[in-house]
This record gives sequence, C-alpha cells and structure tokens, in this order.
Amino acid sequence: MQEIIKGTGIFIYPLGLFSFLAAYVIIERLLALRTWRVLPKSMSDAFISGEIVNYPGDMDSVAGRIVYFFRKTNPDPDALKAYARLEIAKLERGMFILEIVVAGAPLLGLLGTITGLAQVFSAQVVNGGLPDKAAFIKGISLALTTTMMGLCIAIPALVGNSYLHRRIELLATRLDMGLERLLDLSKKR
Repeated sequence: MQEIIKGTGIFIYPLGLFSFLAAYVIIERLLALRTWRVLPKSMSDAFISGEIVNYPGDMDSVAGRIVYFFRKTNPDPDALKAYARLEIAKLERGMFILEIVVAGAPLLGLLGTITGLAQVFSAQVVNGGLPDKAAFIKGISLALTTTMMGLCIAIPALVGNSYLHRRIELLATRLDMGLERLLDLSKKR
C-alpha cells in the first residue's frame, strides 16, 4: 500500500480529498435518509388511516415538519406543495459532491497517467538511445497508480451515488403520496 501511495506522487492529495469527501457524504446521507428520519411508521400509518389531519406534527422528521407546517399555517395546497418540495430538496443535500467525485477522480487519474507518460517520453536518453531506467519506472508507476486510485475512488462513489439517489427518489415518492392524502383529507374537513 505504501508503494501505491508513493507511486501516486502529488496526485495523492486531491485523490485523498475526493476519497474523504465521498466517504463523508455517503455516510452522512445514509444516516440522514433512514426511514424514521424521513417518514416514521407512525406517520405512515396515520396517512393510511386518515388520522394524519389530527396528527400534531413534529420537527424530528421530514413528514413531521410538513404536517407541522400544515397544522400551524393552514396553507393553501400550492403553498403546502412548495414547502414539501423544499423539504424533499433538503434530502439531496451534499449529493452534488458525490457527482463531482464520480466525475473528477477518474479525470485526476487520467491526468496522472498523462503526466507519468510525459515523464517517460521526456526522460533523458542514456546509453545508446535507451531511456533512463529510474525515470522510466517512476513515470510508469505514476501513470498506473493514479489511474488505479482514481478508479478505486470513483467506483464506490458511483455505487453510493446511485443508491442514495434511488433512496431519495423512493422517499420523495412516499412523501408525495402522503402529501396528496393530507390534501384530500383536509378538503373533506
């Protein structure tokens, strides 16, 4: 592992930053998108049973904040939908960082590859037209390790990004269904 880090050269710093950012965002979003933080079972059951109109709401979950907003302000349907969209948009907080890592890590790896190959081809020629052995090894090492590190960071970030986007989509759909149910029940009151 030490050889890989050493072979990556100066590119280890931005690649390390990408790795840290990807891990941080994935872990933080996994914790924030737990079902009980977005749409607790008690609220889901209240939506289904029709008791959500009487539910007081709370500030502990996304659905709770939507119901609290509904109970406190008694907004028109468009205002309630706008507030719900705002709450759903908060579910995507930080996801753009993962997208940057997914796109940027392989590009940094490619930049390292090009830099390493440039070192190989620009190495001083010694002994009858052969490149310097140390410069050749260092250049090839940089080319291969930066590509490998870029892909090793981007692939898990891509998997995490895809999973989290799917999770957000599923939770947003459930919230939308609950919102429609809340609006229908409020019309009947």
